[in-house]
Amino acid sequence: MIELQEAGEIACPAGRVWAIVADYDRDPRWRKGVETMAPRPEGVVRVGTTTAEVMRFAGRTYRNGGEVVQVEPGRSFAWRTTSGIDAEGGRLVEPLGADRCRFTFHVRVTPRATSERLLEPVLRWLLRRSIRADIRRLAALCAS
Repeated sequence: MIELQEAGEIACPAGRVWAIVADYDRDPRWRKGVETMAPRPEGVVRVGTTTAEVMRFAGRTYRNGGEVVQVEPGRSFAWRTTSGIDAEGGRLVEPLGADRCRFTFHVRVTPRATSERLLEPVLRWLLRRSIRADIRRLAALCAS
């Protein structure tokens, strides 16, 4: 199992960051490799929001279905996959003042294939690097 939690400070108000990270339609703008993300219903997540995601990671294309299972409006939400990879995670936005916040991205992936389990240390490193870069892209998007 690969479990990661990465966080970064963003020089934007928490409400602005929340508006981006809680709207799955915007994921392709800050999450590298996300080719398409189709949430139903559109807009800010709520319990029961479903997603259809196509993403490229480590040279492979993944098609994942997902579902939002918990929401604390303006602050956090949790999700799990319903098809594709076996994963769950969450996003958290914490204000650090009027114009700054901390964004935390948590993910747990359970590799199914023997080849993926053997490559788990490499996949963990790649995923950590990717999430850290995504947080930097999110900060740049929020600032623009």
